Amino acid sequence: MSNEENDRLRRILRSEEETQGVYNPAPIEPPSQVTDKYYRPALDKDNMPLPRRVDEIDMEGTRVTPAAYQPTARSQQPPPNPVATATTIPPQQPRAQGNNRPSIVIRNPFYNMGCFLRGLIVTAFVAVIIGLIVGSYFVYKYSEIASDLPDVGGLRESASQFETTRILDRNGQVLYEILDPNAGRRTYIPLSEISPNVLAATIATEDKDFYSNPGFDPVAIVRALWQNYVTGGQGGGASTITQQLARALILSPEERSQRTATRKAREIILAAEITRRYTKDEILELYLNEIYYGNLAYGVQAAAETYFGKSAKDLTMGEAAFLAGLPQSPAVYDIYTNSEATLIRQQQVLVLMFEMSSQNGCIKVSNSETPVCIDPTVATQAANEMKVYSFHAPSFDAKYPHWVNFVRAQLEEQYDAQTIYRSGFVVYTTLDPVLQDQAQQLITNQVAAMADNNTHNGALVSIRPSTGEILAMVGSPDFNNDAIAGQINMANSPTRQPGSSIKPFTYIAAFEKGWTPSTLIWDVPTQFPDGTNPPYEPRNYDGKFHGGLSVRIALSNSFNIPAVKALEFVGIYDDPNTPQKDGLIGTAERLGITTLTRNDYGLSLTLGGGEVSLLDMTSAQPTQSSPTAGNECLLSPFLRSQILQALSFTNTNQRRASRSSAPNMPT
Repeated sequence: MSNEENDRLRRILRSEEETQGVYNPAPIEPPSQVTDKYYRPALDKDNMPLPRRVDEIDMEGTRVTPAAYQPTARSQQPPPNPVATATTIPPQQPRAQGNNRPSIVIRNPFYNMGCFLRGLIVTAFVAVIIGLIVGSYFVYKYSEIASDLPDVGGLRESASQFETTRILDRNGQVLYEILDPNAGRRTYIPLSEISPNVLAATIATEDKDFYSNPGFDPVAIVRALWQNYVTGGQGGGASTITQQLARALILSPEERSQRTATRKAREIILAAEITRRYTKDEILELYLNEIYYGNLAYGVQAAAETYFGKSAKDLTMGEAAFLAGLPQSPAVYDIYTNSEATLIRQQQVLVLMFEMSSQNGCIKVSNSETPVCIDPTVATQAANEMKVYSFHAPSFDAKYPHWVNFVRAQLEEQYDAQTIYRSGFVVYTTLDPVLQDQAQQLITNQVAAMADNNTHNGALVSIRPSTGEILAMVGSPDFNNDAIAGQINMANSPTRQPGSSIKPFTYIAAFEKGWTPSTLIWDVPTQFPDGTNPPYEPRNYDGKFHGGLSVRIALSNSFNIPAVKALEFVGIYDDPNTPQKDGLIGTAERLGITTLTRNDYGLSLTLGGGEVSLLDMTSAQPTQSSPTAGNECLLSPFLRSQILQALSFTNTNQRRASRSSAPNMPT
């Protein structure tokens, strides 16, 4: 860089420093005395004076003092006029230095509204298109489903058409034939002869909007679909009273048992058509006269006579609530064999009645001008009425009553009661009548022999280990003996302690963890710590200690101390970190025992401290002898599938062929 350029740069920098600093103008020097008084400025070609030459840095130019960089006090401004429409600041109101607020710009208020309207129109157009597509699909499906629906015009003629269902043994001999309700406990009565309490209880339990819905409840259907989705198909069906009537009287037996969307759609369409062609009173009257209340009671009049020995018009609040809870599952809610669950169900109905009465200001029914009102006091009295009521069990003339009722219960888990008792099923079972008679005699003799030990009841289950067929089942020595609750099937009751019969499951769990039948185990006095309680110190049944034993000897002699030590080794509960369920409970569950559900079991569990059913224990025992024991292979398919795999169903149209040739049963 040349010296001339360096001088120029220095002059620029010095000028910048002077500009930013405090301006102190240099005094104007008087004209030089030596200036030529005859000085003339240079002229251009037109004899006009040319501009006087000045330095590149004009020391007399405009300068900005430091005061320009200091913030000024904000002047008091009046609030902006909210209706101003100007988009710029007027000249007479200059913007103050340092005020960073943006200027207020007010647009046309219809600008945003126009965007909203355009979006709304587009959204509505799209919604209409989607609605047309969905509607077209539903119209198509409706016409497809409705094209082959049966006519609802003969609804009354369809009522009371029963086909006898028969239960047979493995040889084809009839064990029990369900009586024709027309010749037994069934009496058709008009709605006016039914207690308003029954109507209120039925509507509150089955269909709260019965008088206003079109035969189905869209909200309940959506709720049921969601519940079935989140519970894996275990939710409710959301069937109204009209839908239940359509299913019972119009759909075929095969279709009633289906759990498909098509069957539900057909049921809904039929219910809507029934509602269109019949009055609500006609529908309710048919329903109350056709519904099954258990114990062969068809219709509310038969139920009132069966359970309470009175007419349906005289039923109290508690009695009406009791009956209204039965149709959901007559085999489960059987006061004679399952009283606790049945009474709980009656209390649930009373709660539903109380809720509906509170919401609607009493329950209005069509056969009474006075609505049915229920408050906490009335509900409590109705519940207590059933708790102290003495139910008299009806006579049951089946040859093997516990077995027949067991089969009925299994049927009702798969089919609704209307299908079972209207469709003329012929049910072949695996029962061997010769073995059954022997089993009944054995139980009777054994209980009598142990009467001095305060033994009054007993049960027996016999199965074929290779197939799992139930060959004999005795639920009590005397079905009709109320003193021992003889109608309760003790073979299927999950409230029995298994005693030492559960020890083999403990040793199976130990084998899976490395023990063998030759493993040495010490039968000596042993104390097992029990937390804050005194130590647990088991004893053998013979009161002796036997020293070192193999597992084979300990199990064959059913010694208690070795079994407790084995349980301590394997653990009571499942370890979630293992690939399969282990511990005594996990092993037993894999073998078919599912009733050990408490969380407070101790080491006495291996001596029978838990509660199981005889049927589960019997079905699990043959699995232990299988070479695949413990590997998810159950040898009792007839039990684990609730006996239905051992049944052969024959529709009414095939009854004649069924009578001539029984199906081949496993041998």
